[in-house]
Amino acid sequence: MATRIEHDSMGELQVPANALYQAQTQRAINNFKLSPLTLPRAFIQAILQIKKAAAITNSELGVLEPEVAGAIVYAAEQQLASTDMEQYPVDVFQTGSGTSTNMNVNEVLATLASAKLGKQVHPNDHVNAGQSSNDVIPTAIQLSSALAIHNQLIPALRHIQAALVAKSQQIGHVVKTGRTHLMDAMPVKFEQVLGGWQSQLAHAEQLLQQQLPRLQQLAQGGTAVGTGVNTHPEFAACFATNLSTDTGLQFSRSKDFFFNISSQDVSVACSGALKTLAVALLKISNDLRWMNSGPLAGLAEIELAALQPGSSIMPGKVNPVIPEAVAMLSAQVIGNDTTITVAGQSGNFELNVMLPVIGYNLLQSIDLLSNGCIALADQAIRDFKVNQPNIEQSLDKNPILVTALNPVIGYEKAAAIAKQAYKQQRPVLDVALEHTDLSKEKLQELLDPARLTNNS
Repeated sequence: MATRIEHDSMGELQVPANALYQAQTQRAINNFKLSPLTLPRAFIQAILQIKKAAAITNSELGVLEPEVAGAIVYAAEQQLASTDMEQYPVDVFQTGSGTSTNMNVNEVLATLASAKLGKQVHPNDHVNAGQSSNDVIPTAIQLSSALAIHNQLIPALRHIQAALVAKSQQIGHVVKTGRTHLMDAMPVKFEQVLGGWQSQLAHAEQLLQQQLPRLQQLAQGGTAVGTGVNTHPEFAACFATNLSTDTGLQFSRSKDFFFNISSQDVSVACSGALKTLAVALLKISNDLRWMNSGPLAGLAEIELAALQPGSSIMPGKVNPVIPEAVAMLSAQVIGNDTTITVAGQSGNFELNVMLPVIGYNLLQSIDLLSNGCIALADQAIRDFKVNQPNIEQSLDKNPILVTALNPVIGYEKAAAIAKQAYKQQRPVLDVALEHTDLSKEKLQELLDPARLTNNS
């Protein structure tokens, strides 16, 4: 590989000739060989947006010459338009402040800006002016997460809720056996089942919406430890204004830089909201799997779309692959939350030192949940069919229907009827006719499954 010589405060170093990054990035590549994982595109783009807004702000405040700031803005916009991820190769598992990734972006922009301007633009003195890795990386975590939740996850959540509404309009009137403890219980309508799922998702959306105002209060301007050393007094407020204009979301300076730099409580809370959504998707996925189970020895209440062969050895087998996949990604998100919780505890004095892994896991969780919502809506919920004959057969013989007779004949007599109906595999109505003085018409009224789904 052809190389060139670059230098930093520690001396000279060989760097690939075609690399846009410089010496500090290469040192990070040499030092951190712990995984094949790098920070995602959304995170790098957030830092690029930070550098662009910082350059504009520093020009407005007279900290940078307009032509230098303009070259940095040009370079940032070029990378935002077409982010070359090969230029951002630093391992997620690096220095806990994310300094290596901050300098990686600084160096790429410095190289591009220098070429544009025809003179040197320095990665520290110019691109990083008025900034520290200690406020850039926490800002990038919150910026990238806020944008991903607003632009990606919430639309996906609304998509799956709309799919549930549409499905409920289609099959909501169908009455099925309810279940508690996986055992037969009182009947429910599909509109009640689907409505319960939708309420879970609406609750998760509400929790996520509540995170956005906190995510939009940024550490930028606190620099090294929260005091704002080496930055213009008006930098933080002006930066937030410029970033808001660029992104379309309303950002502001933190009310307390020491909070945003020394802790990651905002990220921990955001991860908790993501975990809540993961739990909801896992519940919905498992309900779909159970209702689809069979087709002969399971519940077989619904039939999910057949998407692919289910076995390499058993011909004709079809599995609920989308709910299974969404269940797995939900488990991953729950695991990510544990990582973020542990990382959030690592705020030692004035700086959290597990920032890169927090950013990586938050963005992965948002991506997974967004994709899971779309897949579950479009490949499972939208097209499943109701096996009405099987549902009706189970419902007619459901001994728990006898619960409706409790107020009339008492619990113990109702229990005796239920046990006999189950033992003899007979409808509750037939057994109740033999053991009560109630007419068939009255029993039909009392035991009507549809009536029992609505007590109002």
